[in-house]
Amino acid sequence: MNESMREVFARHRWRLLLAVVFLLTTMLAGVGLLGLSGGFLTGAALAGAAGMGATFNFFSPSAGIRGLTMARIVSRYFEKLVGHDVTLRIARDLRVWFFRRALPLAPARLGGSRTGELLARLVSDISEVDGVMVRAAGPLLALLGIVLASVVAAALIYWPAALLLVAIAGAIGIGVPVLAVRHGEHGEMERAQTRASLRTLAYEGLEGVADLTALQAQGDWIARVDAAALQVAARDRRRRRRLIAGNVLHSACAGVGLLAMLWLALHAFEGGQVSGPLAAALLFLTVALLEVAAGSSLAWQSLQSARVAGQRLRQIVDQAPAVEDPAQPRALPDTPAEVSFEQVVFHWPGESRQLLDGVELRLRPGERVAIRGDSGCGKTTLSALLLRLWDPRQGAVRYGGVDLRDVAQEAWHRKVAWLPQGAPVFAGSISENLRLGDPQADDAAMWSVLEQVRLSAWAQQQGGLSAWVGENGATMSAGQARRLALARALLRDTPLMVLDEPTEGLDVDTAHALLLDLAAALGSRSLLMITHDPLPDGVVHREYRLQHGQLQPLTNAEVPAR
Repeated sequence: MNESMREVFARHRWRLLLAVVFLLTTMLAGVGLLGLSGGFLTGAALAGAAGMGATFNFFSPSAGIRGLTMARIVSRYFEKLVGHDVTLRIARDLRVWFFRRALPLAPARLGGSRTGELLARLVSDISEVDGVMVRAAGPLLALLGIVLASVVAAALIYWPAALLLVAIAGAIGIGVPVLAVRHGEHGEMERAQTRASLRTLAYEGLEGVADLTALQAQGDWIARVDAAALQVAARDRRRRRRLIAGNVLHSACAGVGLLAMLWLALHAFEGGQVSGPLAAALLFLTVALLEVAAGSSLAWQSLQSARVAGQRLRQIVDQAPAVEDPAQPRALPDTPAEVSFEQVVFHWPGESRQLLDGVELRLRPGERVAIRGDSGCGKTTLSALLLRLWDPRQGAVRYGGVDLRDVAQEAWHRKVAWLPQGAPVFAGSISENLRLGDPQADDAAMWSVLEQVRLSAWAQQQGGLSAWVGENGATMSAGQARRLALARALLRDTPLMVLDEPTEGLDVDTAHALLLDLAAALGSRSLLMITHDPLPDGVVHREYRLQHGQLQPLTNAEVPAR
């Protein structure tokens, strides 16, 4: 389901509404408290100056002050509680939404994005978006409610004061923020891009620290990181300057508005149109309104940042997938069937060169085939078409006579086990790595595949299936890591296995031992292997060379020496 970002927020609309209500209640209590306190103190002072004969209602205002104080404390507590709760829920759901929308794009569409850039969007951009209601939209909505309530209260006291409050609110709530953040969207986009660049450089530097050390390139890389950090600092300074300018403008408008209200209240009092306490209440009401509106520029800026971050997230997830499921998928054969490439033609989008040009291949059930060829000739592309990460431009890839374009991707992937080049070992236990191949696998099945790849003795020495393998298999040798990845693929128990350079980076003895164990473990499964390396006898039945976009069978004389 392609759920939109708006629908993620709509899922939490009642909690968001409750957070805004508590925020509005807090603001109303604060404004009412200041206005009532000002009127109360003024009335008490005037009563004291008038002498013993003056009457003064002490109990009602004091009770109101105590009530508003308690209401402000309680609503403030629940505002923070509900606001933080809904923000964390939205942050969780936005990350799930991003993964759910982005993963179908991998690796075809996401292959052009740097990992650090994707990480920046996942972390920084979602952090900007997840709190938009609490940091921006909520305060602005609450401020609108405060303005309406204040205008109504002022109109009940003296209607010209209500008109003045409307003018003040328009200036500080709309005019000042608009001037402060105008043309700021471009700056926010540049700020987001520079922050993403810094995060990408830092991430790639940590990932490639071994290579940077070996090439003595740490200094150059650190200089690049420092330059990116300076750019981020410069963008942040521009952002702060815009905010400071908005605050200065806000203070100027507030000063003018407060003086205007003071003059108006005194004029009304002198004319006998309002009493002294009510005139003071108008003034203090204005002070309270100016106080709660002080953060409007920051709220508008947060809203602008969230909009830019949302655009960056949608740039990723709104890409069209490389392949799509048919409206009415066909069923695949239940028993192992033949895989066939029939006059397959493929070129990358935007390129005219045919990477595959009329490829023909038959892979019968239980047959093992190796594909060779120079780097860049299209071997990995061939496996990508078989995995249906891309569809052929012409021709068809079939399983049991069924065109894979007519099959649901999930149904087809249940038939295939894939061991990519450089298959990762994830930070976790042995069992957690294995269960990526089959989440329902029991201990007996996992020990069985470990035995097949000759890792059972090692696993027992490490402490069993719960043993920790470390980040990227830090506790394992390269051969052990590759064997664990192979065990994970074998655990899928599918009729077809696809291997892409399974022995890359291994010494000859380790590679040959791994391949011989693989041949024994495959049983009746079919195998398509992409490889550069010589293969021991008995690993595959046939070998082909991919050259000029076509497959040519290799004779015994052409097979590389073993």
